[in-house]
Amino acid sequence: MSQLRLLIFIVAYNAEKTIQSVLSRIPESLANQYDAEVLIIDDASVDDTFAIAEQFKARTNFPFKLNILANQHNQGYGGNQKLGFHYAIENNFDIVALVHGDGQYAPEALPQLLKPIADDKADAVFGSRMLSVFGALKGGMPLYKYVGNRILTLFQNVLLQTSLSEFHSGYRIYSVNALKKVPFSYNTNQFHFDTEIIIQLLFAGLRIKELPIPTYYGDEICHVNGLKYALDVAIVTIVARLQSYCLLYRRNFDISAETPGNYFYRPKLDYESTHSYALKLVEPGSKVMDLGCASGYMCGPLKGKGCSVVGVDMYEPTDLEHFDEFVKHDLNDQQLPRQIEDTQYVLMLDIIEHLREPEKFVEALREASAVQGQMKLIITTGNIAFFVQRLMLALGQFNYGKRGILDLTHTRLFTFATLRVLLTSNGFEIIEEQGVPAPFPMAIKSRPIANIALKINCILIKLSKSLFSYQMLMVAKPLPTLKRVMAQTQQHTAKLKQQDLFSAGSRSGK
Repeated sequence: MSQLRLLIFIVAYNAEKTIQSVLSRIPESLANQYDAEVLIIDDASVDDTFAIAEQFKARTNFPFKLNILANQHNQGYGGNQKLGFHYAIENNFDIVALVHGDGQYAPEALPQLLKPIADDKADAVFGSRMLSVFGALKGGMPLYKYVGNRILTLFQNVLLQTSLSEFHSGYRIYSVNALKKVPFSYNTNQFHFDTEIIIQLLFAGLRIKELPIPTYYGDEICHVNGLKYALDVAIVTIVARLQSYCLLYRRNFDISAETPGNYFYRPKLDYESTHSYALKLVEPGSKVMDLGCASGYMCGPLKGKGCSVVGVDMYEPTDLEHFDEFVKHDLNDQQLPRQIEDTQYVLMLDIIEHLREPEKFVEALREASAVQGQMKLIITTGNIAFFVQRLMLALGQFNYGKRGILDLTHTRLFTFATLRVLLTSNGFEIIEEQGVPAPFPMAIKSRPIANIALKINCILIKLSKSLFSYQMLMVAKPLPTLKRVMAQTQQHTAKLKQQDLFSAGSRSGK
């Protein structure tokens, strides 16, 4: 079995006093365990870091291949990491170990830190100074830094629902495969890059392991503005949490391995939602066409009510068991892929906002309805006038995300008023409408708390449907077209004439 390829990546800035010591302290045993290389990237130091590293390479019998690079312009702590990780990916390394050129993190700990990834038991390993009680203080960490680290880590654990001992150690080991799965190139070039990449690993569902490391504080110069760093970390953590609620959007946190059909449409049948409301409205034994049926999550419950179901979606579900018929079709084509003369309910649950020309589609749906009053359309969509969206807009925020009212795939946005206009101006009569609360169970892990939030939201909807409804549901029926009304008029006229002729004949025969 071939050895794993290891890159020991040393970030260096003004490290002329420590760089040779750091290199000398890398355990030689790693040369036997791994196909190892050491990479130094000097981030445009204003001292002799690069020259001294080159002298070390020339004068010593170093057991590793040593590659020394120097940035023409300072890239920042995060920017320098990006270059090293890019180098690791481009040169097909398996593991990259991040070491600091100032000697604050002991290179002697590398063998222990590398082992979990080498054994495929972790995707990232962090050397933690906080796993041993007061170990960091004994190692010389200033009290204010210790307290700040603890408070900031607690804050981040609460928001991100994690239990890391610290977010702020710079001693990191990454699987290169893990780095390939996160868009680290979009992260900041500043010091809170370390927090952003942790969040990316968490969002990607990758395995993080912490191991204790010794703490050493010498006479190295700290280049971090502590207050600015803490503020940056707090802000980026809040942004990441809000993005998970679809209130903000940052591309570097846009991480999901799910397919579009499964990601954007998830069943919400066990609490107050558009799905549960629509299911109640469909009469048992009805014939239903579910437009934009996704994986078919509505089909099973509808079949349970004795309904026959035709599903229509641009993605074919993996399981077609519950469908009486499935039609693969992009609704943006406007033309219905199947006649609906025999359909009693057409469902458009959170679909209308994805269409490029919803007016034309609704008009085509009306044209396709064969009998006046027979078909009912149940349509749902997000309410852009929801109070949270109004508040965000007042704060200058209008952020699209992976889900929610401002879904990245939405092409149109609606309020109650504009959805009414869409339906009524295209020949539908609205016979029922109701507000739908926010899907709190999707955002809050504690179901009792989520249920309380749902009940409060439902009460608020009764006070102001427009302001507190997260989504809208309307039931509408198509009005007859002019062509159909004219045909009915002509039939009725002919019937009246026949009746007059019959009456006239009866009178003349007397």
